[in-house]
Amino acid sequence: ESVVNIPEDRTREALATVLDPRNHPILIHCKSGKHRTGCLVGCLRKLQKWCLLSIFDEYQRFAGVKSRKTDQRIVEMFDISNLKETPMQFSCSKKRYMLSQNKVQDD
Repeated sequence: ESVVNIPEDRTREALATVLDPRNHPILIHCKSGKHRTGCLVGCLRKLQKWCLLSIFDEYQRFAGVKSRKTDQRIVEMFDISNLKETPMQFSCSKKRYMLSQNKVQDD
């Protein structure tokens, strides 16, 4: 399993872009398919105070057979303690946005 070095300062820079509401809506994707997207989203989830079990579950569901333990270690080791702002956590509300109908609907 090859390891892609993702410098922590680059992750912080990418998180700042993701968290900036001026950039929303936002699509996160990987140009080279080197698992940077999964690591970035995992670090975002950590910043949102998700537990590691939930972060890794989401990562594995989307990465499928391409999931790597090294990516999970990158997320686990990412230090959020000196980040200044914590984004609003996702609500557990039962409302969801219906793309096909362009409206909010209760489940």
